[in-house]
Amino acid sequence: MTRVPDRRDLAWLAFGRVPGLGCVGFRRIAEFFADPADAFFGGRGALREVPGLSRAAVAGLLAFSDWDRLADEMHRIREAGVRLVRYSDASYPGRLRAIPDPPAVLYVRGSPEAAAHPAVGVVGSRAPSDYGRESARLLCRGLAGAGITVISGMARGIDGEAHEAALSRGGGTVAVLGSGVDVPYPPEHRDLCRRIGGNGAVLSEHPLGTAPLPHHFPARNRIISGLSLGVLVVEATERSGSLITARWALEQGREVFAVPGPAGASRSRGPHRLIREGAKLVEDVADIIEEIAPQLAHASPPVPAEPEGASGGKLPLEGAAGTILRDLEAGPLPMDDVIRRTGLSAPQVCEVLLEMELQGLLKQLPGKRYALNSAISGSR
Repeated sequence: MTRVPDRRDLAWLAFGRVPGLGCVGFRRIAEFFADPADAFFGGRGALREVPGLSRAAVAGLLAFSDWDRLADEMHRIREAGVRLVRYSDASYPGRLRAIPDPPAVLYVRGSPEAAAHPAVGVVGSRAPSDYGRESARLLCRGLAGAGITVISGMARGIDGEAHEAALSRGGGTVAVLGSGVDVPYPPEHRDLCRRIGGNGAVLSEHPLGTAPLPHHFPARNRIISGLSLGVLVVEATERSGSLITARWALEQGREVFAVPGPAGASRSRGPHRLIREGAKLVEDVADIIEEIAPQLAHASPPVPAEPEGASGGKLPLEGAAGTILRDLEAGPLPMDDVIRRTGLSAPQVCEVLLEMELQGLLKQLPGKRYALNSAISGSR
């Protein structure tokens, strides 16, 4: 027999339907009440005590009565196999909970925990050049190889390339939609959506059946940046929505990265503007990792190396660590020298170096140089 949800369960869905409340108003409620659902049942006096809560929000909470429709929606959520992750749940991503305007609930297909892993948001042009596509692929494969989740919006162009690259490397990836999770957009990414859900998560703040309306996407971008340690922009015009994501990242205290492009190209103007304003210029994945490394103490272990034979006979990853340690005994080395001596690709070397740094075996010096950790080198 199907359990009938009570109104306290349904209150989480109701937060998104209260006129005048919004996500900022919800945050104020969540900070005031031990159980945010009390906002619907505590009366006018309790609501008036909530700092900064508008009169319109108070009136909307008191007047809300559409519980039967929400009960039907909860049944549809369960039948669709979609997870409803509440702000108060342990599986709600901690980084997203900390932003000023977090969603009350997330609708998730896949693993909610995937959105809590160390992650970088990747956004860019919907009509990228071949250079932009290849840049996104290389960087996202490198991030995935270092155990970093790739987060994007599943749009055409750079978003799709970012997800595909992470999947091709066996890494985790999360798609944040501006529609319901049962309405993949664009339609041609339906199979990609399915694969992301199988190796990460597809999530949205919007109820099932929500169409991809234009005004959903700027708000969606705050979730991409909110889930991320930093946001990478690969090709964008000066009016691109990718720059909205970068602004959200700055407001949320996240890192902003940008890939430079050919001078004078319209797709280069957005990243070049960000670089002039202080974004970190990115040439390879090490440029990203060195900025977020201090926040990776609890990072997931790197994904496995490329299948046997994929490296063309070059040194396997497990042997690379020993080679690097021996080479560093003579003194610090720049990353280019490490790449040359191991014969591995730049993303693979970044993977090994990051893992060794997290293990305390070596340290990074200015100028992308690496040295043995002083405690180790002093004992040799």
